[in-house]
Amino acid sequence: MSQTEFSRTALSLVYPEEGYLSDDQIVQMFMATCCTNVNTGRNYKRAIADFRRFIAGTSLRAVTWREMEAYKIFLTQGGYSYQRQLAPASIAAFLAPLKSFYKWGSDQHIGIFAVNPTSSVRIPKITVTSRKNFLTKREVGELLNVLEKQGLRNYLIGLTLVVLGLRVSELTAMKWGDFHNDLLETSVWLTVENGKGGKPREIKVPPTLWQLYSKLSDTLPGKEEVTPEQRMFPLSSRQVERIIKNAGEASSIEKKLTPHWLRHTNATLALLQGASLQQVQESLGHSHINTTQRYLHTVQQIQKAAPDFVEDSLRTFIQ
Repeated sequence: MSQTEFSRTALSLVYPEEGYLSDDQIVQMFMATCCTNVNTGRNYKRAIADFRRFIAGTSLRAVTWREMEAYKIFLTQGGYSYQRQLAPASIAAFLAPLKSFYKWGSDQHIGIFAVNPTSSVRIPKITVTSRKNFLTKREVGELLNVLEKQGLRNYLIGLTLVVLGLRVSELTAMKWGDFHNDLLETSVWLTVENGKGGKPREIKVPPTLWQLYSKLSDTLPGKEEVTPEQRMFPLSSRQVERIIKNAGEASSIEKKLTPHWLRHTNATLALLQGASLQQVQESLGHSHINTTQRYLHTVQQIQKAAPDFVEDSLRTFIQ
């Protein structure tokens, strides 16, 4: 059922005479149609609840750009955290879900809101620093050596994050039934069902990694054979974050590691080794190619920067 059909059906079922939805029902409909990913849904629900607390006494339909700008000023001044000022990224985390919510509801085929009060609200510009959060090949090796000493499970957690470029929520949701062979049965693929934005994608699993997965299944206690619905790594995101953090501290790596560092490393190494932007975009599940392009700057700097070309031209004069 499309979003339009879902909205019309809900309207006719809930209020057949008036065709009117309460604020709670509008939010529930938005969450059901646009937030299928668990983590995204949790963040969006929290952001909308915070905004409704700010506009207490005003319905979501009555909100104008004035309330939106007032809320933005409120967030800039610290919002509910009572800090002197929130960082641009924090303000964006509060506003982006609201822009998605009102854009959805004001669509001509949805028609819940007469106008979109967020259309003129600008989200603060966020300085991108994540493209620098990658490990060198030596550092990846050191991290994996520490994880391997801790056991096959921890080793495969680190290896999966860096080789497949998964988000930590995607890693903890992996099930044994998510793997399948291609048509010619020459390679194994992982289906990520609920990535960011609820978009499924396919990721090729290198043969060596698949062999290690098979080895892991043989070491599981108490069962002769794993079931398709059984999670490969039955851990929480916080537990995985702690495993990577502790392994980083146990190595000589002087960086505060998180699982997402390994995702950035995946993108950087893939581009360095000749993968196309489109290949990396599809593998990581980026909605827009611009997100993937952020890594190109780092890659180009690593490969050959402007001073290298100057040195080449002046090499005969340099002793």
